[in-house]
Amino acid sequence: MALHLLKLCVGVSDVSELVDWQKRRLRENKRVFHVTRMIPRRRDEVLDGGSLYWVIRAMITVRQQIIDIEPFTDIDGINRCRLVFDPELVLVKPVPRRAFQGWRYLKDEDAPADLSKLAGDAELPAKMRLELAELGLL
Repeated sequence: MALHLLKLCVGVSDVSELVDWQKRRLRENKRVFHVTRMIPRRRDEVLDGGSLYWVIRAMITVRQQIIDIEPFTDIDGINRCRLVFDPELVLVKPVPRRAFQGWRYLKDEDAPADLSKLAGDAELPAKMRLELAELGLL
């Protein structure tokens, strides 16, 4: 069973900003990744189909499959980790989430469902979907 990661998407106000940021990263680096300081100890479980679920403005809204985890040492001698993603961003059912530091593990059974798997939810405008989720109606 896959194990996922949960991370705040700092400095991004909506999914379209994340899309733009990652398109630039893909053009510059030929792949999409995020650098963290901590290396997931449960690496094999995460790489067994796990995704990174992005929290944008206090809502889990989108995920990306993690295709590799690359530990490395930066130029200052600090151990870091590069989470390499499939470039496809998948919208998920919005779920409120409070702020936290770093990343957290997210069990598969606790992960929000993809919108494409929920009848009708994917067709709602993004703003309306988030407002309904904030009101607990979605």
